[in-house]
Amino acid sequence: MLPAPLRWSVTLLGLLLIWQGIVAMTDVPVFILPGPMLVAETLADQIGRILPHAGVTAAEIVMGLTLGTALGAASALSFIAAPPVRRWVMPVLVVSQALPVFALAPLLTLWLGYGMASKVAMATLIIYFPVTAAFYDGLRRIDPGWLDMARVMGGERFAVLRLIRIPAALPAFGSGLRVATAVAPIGAIVGEWVGSSSGLGYLMLHANGRMQTDLMFAALAVLAALALLLYFAVDRLVRRLTPWQTESGYA
Repeated sequence: MLPAPLRWSVTLLGLLLIWQGIVAMTDVPVFILPGPMLVAETLADQIGRILPHAGVTAAEIVMGLTLGTALGAASALSFIAAPPVRRWVMPVLVVSQALPVFALAPLLTLWLGYGMASKVAMATLIIYFPVTAAFYDGLRRIDPGWLDMARVMGGERFAVLRLIRIPAALPAFGSGLRVATAVAPIGAIVGEWVGSSSGLGYLMLHANGRMQTDLMFAALAVLAALALLLYFAVDRLVRRLTPWQTESGYA
């Protein structure tokens, strides 16, 4: 069995070869679909221009992920600690997720301005629901035997929550956090498309208006690399938080 980094490298190389083959066989114009070699050249030439925008987008994603995770965890804990809170807040939470992201982006930009705040708010809204739903589901799906034993031993409610419910819910929380990390860039990029003066979304929109498709793909490649790095970092963190959780099945 090949190690994971080698498998990823082989998969990426295969996709690049397919991409190059499509460009070579169809002779498609470069302003519609540039080849990977041209994108790589553009990335090398424009890296000094792309990196500052990448830094802005990365900061928006990380801040949104941090804030959305904190709010989601706090909401899930409040749902368990005070069931009336769940009955009042859950409908609002579901409605907020039913609204399209593109419908909220202009409003957030209008209210919070063209700076980083509106993009962080967008990322937070997208991240909040999967973290809240997964963590709350984990908190309430505890083995009843553990809770009965804690009551027999005179465990206080806060102690049960801290020592039994939260540790048992960490795997579910980790699953929600992984999903949130995967979708976190959406909020930042959509916010930058609606209104911004920096970020990879702004750069792609700017390049699209000038038919610089190779620059768009270069910015997209950097965004994909950022998303992968963030996902693997979060996945590693979750594994450290849940060392007792083992994987089953075929690797």
